[in-house]
Formats: sequence, structure tokens, C-alpha cells
Amino acid sequence: MNIREIFALNLRRLRNAKGLSQEELAHRADIHRTYVSSLERCVYSPTIDTVASLAEILNVEAFELLVSNGRSNIKNTAESSPESPSDS
Repeated sequence: MNIREIFALNLRRLRNAKGLSQEELAHRADIHRTYVSSLERCVYSPTIDTVASLAEILNVEAFELLVSNGRSNIKNTAESSPESPSDS
């Protein structure tokens, strides 16, 4: 799965979890509803500014829109790394 597909799935999943329609999300992000639809269908790739704006509206960190399920727990991964500064 490529990053555009991951973003599309996460955007739709998080939007639905917040109970937002595409139209409401678009209104809050000051973008057109059809653009939200296009993002969710992998027609367009968002700019980094759009990712940040959508993440803020959805109350998540921007990276959470860009990582596949099971890979979003960066903090725990870093803590368990043998190169972690806490191991010194």
C-alpha cells in the first residue's frame, strides 16, 4: 500500500470516527468538499499544509494520517530501541 492509499484510509477512518461528513470536514479546513472526496479516493495527494490542517481538525498528530495501522506508536518503538539514550 502506498502513502497516498494509507493517507486516504486514515482520513476516512478518522473523519468517520469523529462523525464528520466530507462537507463538514471541508468547511472546517477551508477546502472544497470534492477535494476531500478526491483525497479519500486517492485522486489527489495533499500538500503538507493540508495534512497539518486536517490533522488539527481531527485532533491527531499529522504523522497519524501518514502511517499504516500498527506503525503509529513511534514513542514506544523509540523507547525499546537498543540505541535509545535511556539505555546509557
